[in-house]
Amino acid sequence: MAQAVEEWYKQMPIITRSYLTAAVVTTIGCSLEIISPYHLYLNPKLVVKQYQFWRLITNFLYFRKMDLDFMFHMFFLARYCKLLEENSFRGRTADFFYMLLFGASVLTGIVLVGGMIPYLSASFAKIIFLSNSLTFMMVYVWSKQNPFIHMSFLGLFTFTAAYLPWVLLGFSVLVGASAWVDLLGMIAGHAYYFLEDVYPQMTGRRPLKTPSFIKAMFADEAVVVARPANVRFAPPADELHGD
Repeated sequence: MAQAVEEWYKQMPIITRSYLTAAVVTTIGCSLEIISPYHLYLNPKLVVKQYQFWRLITNFLYFRKMDLDFMFHMFFLARYCKLLEENSFRGRTADFFYMLLFGASVLTGIVLVGGMIPYLSASFAKIIFLSNSLTFMMVYVWSKQNPFIHMSFLGLFTFTAAYLPWVLLGFSVLVGASAWVDLLGMIAGHAYYFLEDVYPQMTGRRPLKTPSFIKAMFADEAVVVARPANVRFAPPADELHGD
């Protein structure tokens, strides 16, 4: 079992493996009280006035306490980050990193601007960690790029991947979670999808071209392609009941 997990971990592409590792280490460190979440959360005043710039990064690494919700988000992070990096961004590690950088920037900007809008500031003030939103952004981008893949939600009903963000949003509302977190991820994901996939086809211009200095940071390497035929959140019925 341990060897299988190790092999699975080693086969992850570099960005997925790095982000997953940082998220797990950070969350475990906070659970063991080695790290304090108060040193990680997004606080614009501390960033600007006390130059605590690390908060612009660390707020994307902490996924709250170690519980079922944490495992749920680690599943989505590991799965959809990996699927994007191995398929849509195959051989384009720098472009994938730039997508995450764009998404993080958009999410941070929305929270900062939203915090200054009357009647909305109170809601945005509660959003101090954007890790879940960035994960949801990756799910949204993947769903837009793979809209016809058939999926099953907990074996209850089937749908195509194009509706995956809305199914997850509805599930979040159903269990009492904040819809703002998922909505922010959808907004950032749609902004990227429009600027990267739709707008270039309309105008012939690509506004999100990856800067050369970011490309210089990564060397393109061969990636093993994982083709998700029928994606499920639960094992098929025949696997559950046996032959």
